[in-house]
Amino acid sequence: MSKPTLLILAAGMGSRYGGLKQIDPVGPGGETIIDYSIHDAIRAGFGKLVFVIRKDIEQAFKEWIGSRFENRIAVEYVYQELDKLPAGHSLPAGRTKPWGTTHAILMAEDCIREPFAAINADDFYGRQAYQLMADHLRSGSKDYAMAGFILKNTLSDFGAVTRGVSRTDSSGYLTSVLEMQGLVRDGAGVKGAVPDGTIVPLTGDEPVSMNFWGFTPELFPQLRQKFNEFMVHHGKELKSECYIPSTVNDLVKEGRARVKVLRTADSWFGVTYKEDRPMVAESIGKLIARGDYPAKLR
Repeated sequence: MSKPTLLILAAGMGSRYGGLKQIDPVGPGGETIIDYSIHDAIRAGFGKLVFVIRKDIEQAFKEWIGSRFENRIAVEYVYQELDKLPAGHSLPAGRTKPWGTTHAILMAEDCIREPFAAINADDFYGRQAYQLMADHLRSGSKDYAMAGFILKNTLSDFGAVTRGVSRTDSSGYLTSVLEMQGLVRDGAGVKGAVPDGTIVPLTGDEPVSMNFWGFTPELFPQLRQKFNEFMVHHGKELKSECYIPSTVNDLVKEGRARVKVLRTADSWFGVTYKEDRPMVAESIGKLIARGDYPAKLR
């Protein structure tokens, strides 16, 4: 079985954060979150990196990120651009927002032929999550996979977040994932909005998707169909996005995919807002002190 590939979604505009957060250091040696992600992926057995970026960040990204790994692991780049759309669809005037994570993953169709994981560039997932995912992808299973984190451990103290709140069956397979927005702490629990805007109370213990997915290449034709359907219904809108949790949810509901939820006890850290960065740096420092990571990765 060939080594799995790690697809890193790094084309996000970082509008809430205010800058190119993918290259912002959080480690004591100037490491970025991506440095820790790739460190964990390599030791878990991944054999290739594919970065999804935008043309306008290409030079900075390759200089600060990609060049550091090209002598250690195979590296490729693909580009998520607004006008890369299915035949028959065109970019609406005034659209500046990316089309979402389903579109981002679809950009890698021509360079991935093996099982692969897809992650956000600005999320710290932890060593165990990578090992669980790599083991699943090397197993030969046709099932997809999702790293499952606990909702209350994935919130920001500095603003609302979006999460894929998930349900599983007794065998640990995903039965539904609902993209909820505006998630914030609410007393001992959490509250957030479902797609129609209704505010829903949650316990905070729900498993959530943090966009760490495992797939086989059979996903790509499914994504093409789903993204085309999205464009038919929302292609003239300026802000609608096609999120991969929603796409996977549709595939599960239609019986076209089985998704094993890989529950991880690892801590998750994310940089959604600039104010999150000191907390992430402190948390990584604690993992280094515990011996999980060397003081310097480079």
